[in-house]
Amino acid sequence: MRTYSPKASEIERAWHVIDAEGLVLGRLCTEVARVLRGKHKTMFAPHIDTGDHVIVINADKIVLTKGKSAKEMVYRYSGYPGGLKSETYQHLLDRKPADAIKLSVRGMLPNGPLGRQQIKKLKVYAGPEHPHAAQNPVVLEVAAAKAR
Repeated sequence: MRTYSPKASEIERAWHVIDAEGLVLGRLCTEVARVLRGKHKTMFAPHIDTGDHVIVINADKIVLTKGKSAKEMVYRYSGYPGGLKSETYQHLLDRKPADAIKLSVRGMLPNGPLGRQQIKKLKVYAGPEHPHAAQNPVVLEVAAAKAR
């Protein structure tokens, strides 16, 4: 018996919508990364992009637990000496809520060309509206991730 490896022509991509209102950032991002990689499918292969497209709406209503939004820091480095920039998650959520989710999901995907291909299938919007209604997305329920 031979090991099955999916071909690019066999991969069917679906669209999923996740409403991030009241969800915890880390728990939401792990679920998004799982769907982007394709781990929810039986034909998953770690070396091929078998994942689906994900649309996250209401990114501005995401929460962090235990006051982490004021304590945890987000870092950017320009590559130059003295080019390390830092800000709190609360400041990032106020300024660009979509970037907080994209950065967290990006860290959960593989490094290299495969991860760059997978992150392109993530669309994050701060409000409840999105322009992808023509794709007939399925609403994906993220279980037990509501903040207390």
